[in-house]
Amino acid sequence: MQNEFNQGQGQGQRPVGPPPKTYLAESIIVTIICCWPLGIPAIINAAKVDRLHQQGLYADAQRASEKAKQWCIYSAIGAAVFIVLYFLFVFLIVGLENF
Repeated sequence: MQNEFNQGQGQGQRPVGPPPKTYLAESIIVTIICCWPLGIPAIINAAKVDRLHQQGLYADAQRASEKAKQWCIYSAIGAAVFIVLYFLFVFLIVGLENF
């Protein structure tokens, strides 16, 4: 009787194939080193990948993996933009003080 209820929900089924890449390590690294407001969604999506795969929701697991990767990239770009703007600002201020 238990199997009839779980049959259509993806529970109790063994995952087929390897799970998508979680990007959890990358998410944690960009959150700590780069831009934490953009790294938090990366961690959240990365944490979903294995759980969704275990539940048999393969398309959702793949989507969560892609979103985690996307947020990692956004975080790294955000940090790079911030660093460039910071140095431009510093060099402009130092340059203006020398005149």
